Amino acid sequence: MYRRKKLLLWALPVAVLLITWLCCLPGDLFRGVAYATVVEDRSGELLGARISSDGQWRFPPCDTVPERYARALVRFEDRRFQWHPGVDPAAVARALRDNVRSGHTVSGGSTITMQVIRLSRTARGRSSGRNLWEKAVEAFMAVRLEFRCTKREIMALYASHAPFGGNVVGIDAAAWRYFGRPAGELSWGETALLAVLPNSPSSMHPGRNRDGLLGKRNRLLRDLLDHGDITPEVYSSAVEEPLPDEPLPLPHYCEALVERCPAGERVRTTIDLSLQRKVAAYCDSHSDELAASGIADLAAVVIDNASGEVRCYVGNSSPGRARPGAMVDIAASPRSTGSILKPFLYCAALQDGIILPRTLLPDVPVNLGGFAPQNYDRKFYGAVPAGEALARSLNVPAVWLLREYGVARLLEVLRGCGLSTLSRPAAEYGLSLILGGGEATLEDLVQAYSALVREVCDAAGPSGSGGTSLVGGLSTAGTTFPLRDRAAILYTLKALEDVSRPDEMDRELLPSLRRCAWKTGTSYGFRDAWAVGMTPQWTIGVWAGNADGTGVPALTGASVAGPAMFSILNLLPETSPGTGASEAPGGSVFPDPADDWSGVLARVCKDSGRLAGPDCPASEETIPSGGLNSEPCPYHSTGSFVLPPAMEWYYRPGHPEYQGAPSTAPGLAGSPMSFIYPSTQGSVLRLPRQLSGEPGKAVFRVAHRDPDATLWWHLDGEYLGETSLRHEMALAPSPGSHTLTVVDPSGASASVRFQIL
Repeated sequence: MYRRKKLLLWALPVAVLLITWLCCLPGDLFRGVAYATVVEDRSGELLGARISSDGQWRFPPCDTVPERYARALVRFEDRRFQWHPGVDPAAVARALRDNVRSGHTVSGGSTITMQVIRLSRTARGRSSGRNLWEKAVEAFMAVRLEFRCTKREIMALYASHAPFGGNVVGIDAAAWRYFGRPAGELSWGETALLAVLPNSPSSMHPGRNRDGLLGKRNRLLRDLLDHGDITPEVYSSAVEEPLPDEPLPLPHYCEALVERCPAGERVRTTIDLSLQRKVAAYCDSHSDELAASGIADLAAVVIDNASGEVRCYVGNSSPGRARPGAMVDIAASPRSTGSILKPFLYCAALQDGIILPRTLLPDVPVNLGGFAPQNYDRKFYGAVPAGEALARSLNVPAVWLLREYGVARLLEVLRGCGLSTLSRPAAEYGLSLILGGGEATLEDLVQAYSALVREVCDAAGPSGSGGTSLVGGLSTAGTTFPLRDRAAILYTLKALEDVSRPDEMDRELLPSLRRCAWKTGTSYGFRDAWAVGMTPQWTIGVWAGNADGTGVPALTGASVAGPAMFSILNLLPETSPGTGASEAPGGSVFPDPADDWSGVLARVCKDSGRLAGPDCPASEETIPSGGLNSEPCPYHSTGSFVLPPAMEWYYRPGHPEYQGAPSTAPGLAGSPMSFIYPSTQGSVLRLPRQLSGEPGKAVFRVAHRDPDATLWWHLDGEYLGETSLRHEMALAPSPGSHTLTVVDPSGASASVRFQIL
C-alpha cells in the first residue's frame, strides 16, 4: 500500500507536467496579431501594401525562408539549430559562463525556437519580462514546439515575426523597407544585415549606431566565409556594400486595389507587374496633362483575353496630385454608361433574330412620353443599316432597337454579362438605358467585352462565367455567358472595327495605332468618357472624367478616352502571354463573319438588309441562325424600294440613288404621309417660353410622298389652314391632350395624339 501511494505521489506530478507540456501551446502562436495587407502580382512581386491596424509593417507570415537568410541566421543565432530539441544545453552553459564573468547579462543562450516562443508570448501579452522564470517557460514551450513543427516551419515563424527596427517586423517587410526588393533577391551583404538586426533592433536600427551595425554584419560575413558558406570573392564584395539609409516607401502600383483587398491578408492577384508599371506610368502622365483641361481622373483596366484575367488595373491615376476624389477607385465605381452598352444590344438582337446585320433601322425624330433622343450631331438620317448605326453610335436607331427588343430582356442579358450594378427594375431605366440611363463599373464592362472576344477566338475557350476576378477564382457574373452566337458576335466586332470619328480624333495619329475593334461612350452632361478596345489578345478599357461628377464640355469618349485607350494598346505586347498568338498586321483584326462556319446562308434584300421577299433584289449572305426567324422586307410591295414617308423624308437627301414611288403607284402600302414631329403617338411636349414669359410655339411637321401635294390641317377637329411644298405649322396648343390631323387631296389622312405640359 505504501509503495502504491509513493508511486502515485510521483506519477501525479509527472502526469500534470506531461499534460501541461502537451497543452502549453495555443493552436495559433500569434493569434490576434495584426498584419499588414500585402498585394502581389501574378508572380508574387509586391504591388502595394497597407500598414497593419497597430501601425506595424508586419507582413502576413511566410511559408518559406530564403536559403541565404536561413544559413546566415543559423550561423549568427543558433549554430546547432538543426540538432537540438528546442533548447541548446551548450549555449545555455556558455551564456551562464559569460554572464558570470561580466557581472551582468551579455548572452541569453536562447535558441531560434525559444525566440519564437518569446515573440509569441510578447505578442499575446503573456511575457513576464526577461528573467529566469520566463527563460524556463520559453525552454519548456520550445521543446513542445519542436514536436509540433518542422525546423523549416519554426524558422519561418521566426522570420515572419522578428523585429527589424522601428515599426518593421518580419524579413519580408524588412527586405522591401530597407532594400526595395523581395527577401529572396537580396545579396549576401544585405542578407547578413537582416540576420543580425533582430539581435538588438532598438539599438541597431540602420538609422543609428551605424558603425556597430556594420561591424556585426561584417563579423557574420567573416564567419560565413570561414565555414565555407560563401566564397572569398562574395565576401570581398559583400563587406563593401553600404548600409541602407532610412526605410524606403513600399511600392504603390495598385493603391486602389490594395484598398479593396481584405485587411491583414497576403493577396495574390492576376496583375502583371511589368505591364502595370507601363500602363500606370502612362495614365499618370496623361492624366496630369488632362488636368489642365479640367479632367482630373483617369482609370484603365487591361484583360488578357486568353484567360479572362486582369493584367493591369489603374483604379485612378496620379493619386499624389491633390484634388477631390483622388483616392476614389473609379474602375470599381458605378458610372453612367453613355453609349458603351450599344454593342451588347446589337449582338443580342442579332442572336435572337430581331434584326440582321444590315437591317435598316429608323432614324427619325421620336418622342416617347417626353423622352426625345437625339443623335450626337443633332441630325437624322431616315434609315441606317444596323451595323453602321452601331459603328456611328447613332442614338435614335439604338432607342428604336431597344424598344423592339425590350428593356427587361436586355437587362437580363447585361446582368448575365456581369454588369451587376444594373440592379433596378426595367421600368425605372426605360429606353434611356441604352443612352446612359444605367450605371456600370469599368472593371465589369471590360470583363463583359473580353467575354465576347473569348467566345470567338480560337486561342481561348468559351468564356463561361465571363472571366476571373483580380484575386483569382471565377467571377460572379453567372454560370453561362448569354451572348454565345459566334456569327452575331463576329458581326458586332466587325461593326466596331469600323468605328471612326475623324471629327474628334487626330487622324495623323491613327496610322501608328494598332487596329482593334472599339467603342466609345459619353454620358449626359459630359461627366463620363468611356473607350473599350479589343484585339484577339487584349481588351482595354479607359474611363476619364472627374470623380466628383463635374462635367467638362471637352470631355467625350472619342476625344479623351479613345486616344488613351489606343496609347495603352500600343504599350502591350502583340503576343498575349496567355496564348502565344500574335496579332495579324493590317486587315481585319477578327475573322470575317461571311467566311466563318458558324452562320447560315440566307436570301437578304440588298436595299433593306432584311430577309428578302418575292419582289426584293436579293443576295446570298451569311447571317446568325436566329435571323432565319426575322421579319421579311416590307419595303418592296410595289416592286420598288419605298420607305415610309417620315423615313423617306430624312433618307432621300443622303441617298440620291433613292427613287421611291409616286403616291399613285398601284399597291402602295400605308398612308402617303406621316408626321415627322411629333412622330410618336402620345408624345409629351413642352412649349418653350418667350422672353416676355408667354408660351412659345412648337413647329409641327409632316412628310408627304408627293412633293406637290397640298395638306389641310385640323387640331381637335377645328380647321387651321393649309400648307404646300413644305408642310410645317407653328402652333401653341393649350395644356392637355390634343389630336392633330392632316388631309391630302385624295382624302388620305394622318393623325397624331400628343400632350402639352
